[in-house]
Amino acid sequence: MPYGLSDDTIERICSVLSRHPAIEKAILYGSRAKGNFKPGSDIDLTLSGDALTSGELGSIAEELDDLLLPYKIDLSLFARLNHAELTEHIERVGVVFYQR
Repeated sequence: MPYGLSDDTIERICSVLSRHPAIEKAILYGSRAKGNFKPGSDIDLTLSGDALTSGELGSIAEELDDLLLPYKIDLSLFARLNHAELTEHIERVGVVFYQR
């Protein structure tokens, strides 16, 4: 199970992401990307895409929430991150989770 997630969970998340053409890439970071996750660890995803808006991010978050997965999904727009340490962490340990 890559990143401690079942194939079904990964497919369901990617299915939601694929319905939004503005998403060019989704990067997984945090404990799941580093491999030191625990069973209840959240899923940290940041999205890239020139046409992505905050409104669309909200819609994507709602669709992911509707999957009723047993994980919290922490979703962000990479271009709007204003925290240098977080950006550096994502660039260092992040792995491509989904790409159009």
